[in-house]
Order: sequence, then structure tokens, then C-alpha cells
Amino acid sequence: MPEAILIAHGAPANPVPQETRMRALAAEVGALLPGWKVRGATLAAEGALKSALAGLVSPLIYPFFMADGWFTQSALPRALASLGATPRRLAPFGVDPALVDLVARHVQESAVSAGIEPESATLLLVAHGSQVSPSSRLGAERLIARLRQITRFSEIRLGLIEEPPFLIDVARLRGPALCMPFFALRAGHVDTDIPAALAAAGFPGHLLPPIGEHPAVPKLIAEALASA
Repeated sequence: MPEAILIAHGAPANPVPQETRMRALAAEVGALLPGWKVRGATLAAEGALKSALAGLVSPLIYPFFMADGWFTQSALPRALASLGATPRRLAPFGVDPALVDLVARHVQESAVSAGIEPESATLLLVAHGSQVSPSSRLGAERLIARLRQITRFSEIRLGLIEEPPFLIDVARLRGPALCMPFFALRAGHVDTDIPAALAAAGFPGHLLPPIGEHPAVPKLIAEALASA
């Protein structure tokens, strides 16, 4: 029986909501993969990864992260190794080639639903960023470069939380706009930091949910697991 574990970073200060979300996401993915054992866990919830590994023989690891950086390349492998596991890891959610088309479809459909013509609107993509590693920024920049080719937005901007270009600076614009958080899970940045920065900047547009909450995400993950 094929096995998989979906692993996210989680929120150390409040681990329960994201741990619950990962278990629910695993159930949704498992429903699309008959015959599979699919579990979900976060690194932040004490004992969660150990519990997810229990009874599994050789699970595929699907990192529910937005960038292929320090957490996926160092922290996650160390956490697994500390539990005696050296399973195969897939590419993280945020760098899945299929995510580009999902984002493009999502933002264009969201614009239409909001009564906005993409040709006259600005798309503001918000990513985490980091003062230590460039992986989050570079991944978001690659996504934006592709979106500029396949969508019809007048302008696409990148705003970051923890490094320049800071969200509060690039959100100072006029005219119709959408803001899409390029985040896997909902936590402090999505619920607090992003809305606060947009409000301080006088952002005139619509704030969308994080892309990790899109209804098509379980299917995207299931297809990545099946292909592996």
C-alpha cells in the first residue's frame, strides 16, 4: 500500500490550528488516492511527526512549504533522521510546476468575480521572504515572471514580509487591484501582518485567501504523489 505524509512547518506559538489543517488536508488527498495511506503533520506540534510516521514502512514525504530552502533541505531531513526515518522527499508545494497554472487561473477568476478587468488591474503577490535565505524571494520572482507571460494583468508586483521589497511599500497604489498571499497555511502573517500592511499602505483592492487554501490543492498534491 503506498504511503505519504504531508508535512508543514506549523506555528510553534499556536500549533493546534495548523496541525488540524494538515490532518484534514491529508484526509482530502487520501480520498483522491484509493488504496493509499496519507497522513499530515507539522514540525511545530510536539510529537506530531513521530505519530505520523508510526506504522508506516516507506512513506513519501510531501513538504507543504512554499520554498525549497533551509526548512525543506535541512530542518525537515534532520527531524526525520532524528526519528530514524530517511524517506524519499518530493519537491515542495510552492515549486510544483502545476501550481503556476493554478495560481494564474485563480487570480484571473477572482478578478472577474470581483468585477475587475485584469487588463486594467494590478496583481500584488505577497510572499514570506527571509533575511537569511533568498529561496522564498527567488521562488516568488520566478512565479511572477511566469504569470506575466500567461495572465492579462496590467501590472504584477511582489511584496515581502521579511525583506525588501516590503509589502507596505509596494502596496501603495491606485486603481483596481488584487492581493494574493503566496502562503501554504493561515497563521500570523496571513491573518495579521498582511492585512495590517495593506491597511497602512491604503491598498485599494481585494485580499484573497492564501493559495494553500484553494479547493484544487488536494488534487494537485494527489497528482504529485501519484506521479512519484
